[in-house]
Amino acid sequence: MPPTASFRPAASRRAPRALVAALACAAATAAQAAGTLTVCTPGAPDGFDIAQYETLNTADATQGVYDQLLSFKPGTSEIAPGLAERWQVSPDGRTVTLFLRRGVKFHTTAWFTPTRDFNADDVLWSIQRVNDKSHPAHGAARNGYIYWAGMNMPALIESVAKVDDYTVKIGLTRPEAPFLANLAMSAIASVYSAEYGNQLLKAGQLDRLNTQPIGTGPFAFRAYQKDAVIRYAAHPAYWRGAPKVDNLVFAITVDPNVRAQRVRAGECLVGVNMKRDTLAALEGDPKLTVVRSEPLIVSYLTPNAKHKFLDDKRMRQALRLAIDRKTFIASVYGGYAVAAGAYLPRSMWSHDDSLQPTQDVEKAKALVQASGYDGRELSLFLGLGGATDGKRIGELLQSDLGRIGVKVRVQMMESGELARRTGRGEHDLAVWTWYGDNGDPDNYFTNNLSCDAVKSGGNKSQWCDPAFDKLIDEARRTNDVPKRTELYRRAQRMVYDEAPAVPLAYPTMITALNKRVKGFVPNPLSIVDFRAVSLD
Repeated sequence: MPPTASFRPAASRRAPRALVAALACAAATAAQAAGTLTVCTPGAPDGFDIAQYETLNTADATQGVYDQLLSFKPGTSEIAPGLAERWQVSPDGRTVTLFLRRGVKFHTTAWFTPTRDFNADDVLWSIQRVNDKSHPAHGAARNGYIYWAGMNMPALIESVAKVDDYTVKIGLTRPEAPFLANLAMSAIASVYSAEYGNQLLKAGQLDRLNTQPIGTGPFAFRAYQKDAVIRYAAHPAYWRGAPKVDNLVFAITVDPNVRAQRVRAGECLVGVNMKRDTLAALEGDPKLTVVRSEPLIVSYLTPNAKHKFLDDKRMRQALRLAIDRKTFIASVYGGYAVAAGAYLPRSMWSHDDSLQPTQDVEKAKALVQASGYDGRELSLFLGLGGATDGKRIGELLQSDLGRIGVKVRVQMMESGELARRTGRGEHDLAVWTWYGDNGDPDNYFTNNLSCDAVKSGGNKSQWCDPAFDKLIDEARRTNDVPKRTELYRRAQRMVYDEAPAVPLAYPTMITALNKRVKGFVPNPLSIVDFRAVSLD
């Protein structure tokens, strides 16, 4: 295993972080003329085995490596062909037949050379590995399969059968309206090489799925210097056509102010998830273009409903009524966000705009008192990086909750640690941002608020209500859009009343581009996609 490809290099080989960052920037600047696209990203991935993870940083880092069975049309959440060039759903909605694309090549790297093209064996291996606990590669995921389990896929998928080398039939236990959209999600339907997986299995090295990934995507993974830089090379045999840049480099830059500096200096040609208070400087730079979009994002406060006092919905309702969202939006997002009342983003179909954010401090105080809260300090977990100042978020929430008599202690951590620890229920309160990744309302409810997602670690609120599960289950079983819309509006009203998630904001996403960058399209699903990007 080449040391530069290791996910966690030995301490004796790790250069000081400042030196690594300086070398990465110098290399990036020198390489721009050679067709290298360098992107300043806000955080490190949790790993490269996307089936294990749920954070946006990980999704971004693996977006170019893997293809999914289906895809989304660029700039939309509309389902399109992927590794399956067409599909067919049976009249009863319980069988999905996938007709696979021919001639798709896996990556060739220093650690793997494929001997055949993508085929049905790879689809079966990828699905059975996560779905079947008896599969020999199932245990490779130390982190589990958060998305897969949280969406209760094992109970949905009844069978996966190879009809021939380029046809796969998936049998379902029930009709499932979001299923096709799920087949375009990276954490659900990314396809791995069965040949590579079996090779690792034979060698007892399945953990390398997480450190040396192999896919069919537009960019092949080359190396990762932890917390500093990820390097990819264009996949020349990519089935959609070779990427228009030779190399892709992710320069991991947690501090949003440093991200802005690197973009302005030309060290990075793209800056992802830029901080709002750097906007004036970015827009004033003649070398740059600033792209604003409102993807399917909701930021929310998630109380741990298993913890004392927070298990009382009156306490959770008090949190919803305590927050001054106007000040929060101005201070945290520089005005580039909309105050959130409903849990679904306003650009998501079935969003209920009758659920408006309200602040009522006196009513909140009464609810806190009625809950029996004894004045103990509650922990508030917040993430580092991204486009917001976690410290400022903590100060604002401490102040707002202090006004209703609730004491808060802030704990800051990296996004991956935040996901893991809140998934285990270690927090009292946490701020979590959900970036929708399939354009269906179910992507918000089942992943984040269902009882199955409590077990998988996706439900950060630890809230489980069988009546809510029954409601969203009914919505998944029908393709009748008006009926689904009404069911999801009822679900939003239930979330508003029970307050397992307290919506804060629908943020604007800001991407900074050097004017040499052409063909970039903002994604409503928030993930960055550089397969169509070229450089002047």
